[in-house]
Amino acid sequence: MPLPTEEQTILREMAHNWAQRDCPVKSFRDLRDSGNADGFDADTFNTIAQMGWTGAIIPESYGGSDVGFTSMGAVLEELGRTLVAAPLIGSAIGAASALLLGGTKEQKSTWLPRIASGETVAALAIDETTRFAPQNIHCGAIAQGGDYVLNGRKTLVHEGGVADLLIVAARTSGNASDDSGITVFVVSGNATGLGRSQRKLIDSRGYADITFDNVTVGAGAVLGSVDAGRAIMDAVLDRAAAAAAAEAFGLALQAFDTTLDYLKTRTQFGQVIGTFQALQHRMAKMFTDIQLARPCLETALNALDQNDPHTPAAVSLAKAKVNQLVHSISREMIQLHGGIGMTDAHDAGFYLKRARVLESAYGTTGYHEDRYARVSGI
Repeated sequence: MPLPTEEQTILREMAHNWAQRDCPVKSFRDLRDSGNADGFDADTFNTIAQMGWTGAIIPESYGGSDVGFTSMGAVLEELGRTLVAAPLIGSAIGAASALLLGGTKEQKSTWLPRIASGETVAALAIDETTRFAPQNIHCGAIAQGGDYVLNGRKTLVHEGGVADLLIVAARTSGNASDDSGITVFVVSGNATGLGRSQRKLIDSRGYADITFDNVTVGAGAVLGSVDAGRAIMDAVLDRAAAAAAAEAFGLALQAFDTTLDYLKTRTQFGQVIGTFQALQHRMAKMFTDIQLARPCLETALNALDQNDPHTPAAVSLAKAKVNQLVHSISREMIQLHGGIGMTDAHDAGFYLKRARVLESAYGTTGYHEDRYARVSGI
């Protein structure tokens, strides 16, 4: 892996300083307690946009900062440390990637500058069940004249309740599990016949089920080619999965640091509990797991920047390893804090809940282990 560039180092420090100073975990607690249905604070998101992070993978010609996936991964890692809630993975990474990979010049010029500026929040409408299963697409799009009519349902769409733009995978031919016959559409959030139902998950972010009841879009809403959207969808989901892994990795780092600090100060039986050998072994195991997961994540992000043909395998390996890491560390954070870790007054519960959602987002550990074996020919 190449060493971080000076630009990447500066960007990481900028994100770290801002998150720790202006958006600590208390900000997320205040957001949760406020009952904000959007799942993020508009002013915070505007600040993020002003710093250029909403345009991280968008070319400068479309108003982006174009710093790439490795740099954006560093930003997401730092934001994950303090649980910053912002629609970056689905909008700035997922939707922006879909437009870059399959969009026409008109589609790009219409939407990319708005995503880069934070004016538009976009979302990926792919899943149709409570489990990540992009191989099964039932939502249909029927050609009528020069238009397409969409009918169906998408579930647990991240920021789906407020999205101004939806990237929708729909079936235009074939059966639900066929590789061919998928078409990706750009659908306006205010399209006639589009319905939203807010969903609440344990991490207190914004999700919604989206229904399409004879939603009509023109031929100009197609991303790429009709019936050939599977490749675009898979590539977009790789980018979203890598971004989710980056945030989860940052979360795991902070959970480890917070737990280590606690073990250095908590006393029991007249001794600092960090001197107990059994607890030292558990912390050493977590530290080792962090060192093993980091190169997997960095390799995946670098592969995306280099358009490496082995990107799918690298992303699935990274997502599986980081999933395992964040699951174990968030659990250990609760256990090693003892009784206080079980209370809502402590932040440990926030880390555990966000970890469980990120583990499932864009593919569970099992999903990505199977996919890694499949694309690697194992």
